[in-house]
Amino acid sequence: MSSNSFLVFTGVAPHPPIMVPEVGGDATQDVQGSIDAMAEFTRRLIATGAETVVIISPHAPLEPDSFVFYKGPTIHASFARFRAPQTSLSASVDEDLVSLIRSQASDRGYSLSSLADPELDHGTAVPLYFLLSNGWQGKVVALGYSFLSNDDHLHFGSCIAEAINAYGRRVAFVASGDLSHRLRPDAPAGYNPGAHAFDEEIVAAVKTNDLVKIELVDHDLRRLAGECGYRSLLVAIGATKQLSLKCELLSYEAPFGVGYMVAQFTNDDEVLCELPRLARRAVEMFTSGGVKVDAPTRPFGFLAYPAPCFVSIKTLDGELRGCIGTLEPTQENLAEEIIANAISAATHDPRFDPVVGDELPNLRYSVDVLEPAEETTLEGLDPKNYGVIVTDESSQKRGLLLPDIPFVADAENQVAIATRKAGIPPGAPVKLFRFGVRRFRE
Repeated sequence: MSSNSFLVFTGVAPHPPIMVPEVGGDATQDVQGSIDAMAEFTRRLIATGAETVVIISPHAPLEPDSFVFYKGPTIHASFARFRAPQTSLSASVDEDLVSLIRSQASDRGYSLSSLADPELDHGTAVPLYFLLSNGWQGKVVALGYSFLSNDDHLHFGSCIAEAINAYGRRVAFVASGDLSHRLRPDAPAGYNPGAHAFDEEIVAAVKTNDLVKIELVDHDLRRLAGECGYRSLLVAIGATKQLSLKCELLSYEAPFGVGYMVAQFTNDDEVLCELPRLARRAVEMFTSGGVKVDAPTRPFGFLAYPAPCFVSIKTLDGELRGCIGTLEPTQENLAEEIIANAISAATHDPRFDPVVGDELPNLRYSVDVLEPAEETTLEGLDPKNYGVIVTDESSQKRGLLLPDIPFVADAENQVAIATRKAGIPPGAPVKLFRFGVRRFRE
């Protein structure tokens, strides 16, 4: 991504209300892949330090010749019309950014009209629900598109990007939209046997990191698919024209005959690299002069919130040189946690001598940010994707093993190693907990 861009994250989110647990109830198990993907989507967005999220929805009230926005200072959403009157949300509008988008659009000959009703459509409300419920905090710009041409939607996306860069603050863009609505005979818009081709073309474009293919999708194919998210995608593509794409499909499923895709188009890698860089600075300053590095005065993204983590130090040959971590947060925020654990990994790992100055150029760092642990069984473990915590209730001993360790062959091996590390006797009754991690490497 261009270093002078303040559009730090771009992605696509589906918007079926049935994904919201209070709406879908037991049926949410059929869209669990999308729900899990939205949690990962939000984690990535938070990690970029985005202070505002711009969402464009196909279900905002449409104007023939004008794009639209929900007027502030506060916008609201209720899921009452989806049989969940107790579920609602609200967010503050980033009115300064709205003004900049409006100005940039006007300069290019486009109108951006305000919507008097601050009650959000479900195309905006559902993605925003998942952003808020998964921990994102910030302001919102909620937009809707128009009946203008495909090229106009691409150009409007570039207006948004120009406004964000003029704003000079970190902003994420979310294109809300579902894909084909005609994938099964019981689909809400009826069935068309060729509808699947639309979804396949969109998914293939994401997988091959080639969004131009989305611009070239045949109009007749769009029509027979009964899609609702295409123009949202075009605006997102227009916003990313000057950026380095890093597309990734996080989820695709169609349990009810409608295609739901969660995908990332761009991501600010510089932010993600900051975690291991902070660990490096902490070790080098402490080893060289006994000085504890200062945490960022205004940490952003993951760094701003308390979280447990492990810091691993390895040689250029991949040999472990130190690893220390925490199962619960012990510091005010993740930045402080990384500094403390990095210094401990370099100086207090009982398996190794303290790191010395001559070694510093030949060391590499990684940071694993731990997600909340959940109790599980041996069958529920997956050493590639989950770490394990083994606890002995009688002795209160605990052993931990991070995920994706090369020499760990299977779940039994993972548990045996963690048990041995804790000093728990073989055969002792234990409880198992699994946890995911976000791993950041240099």
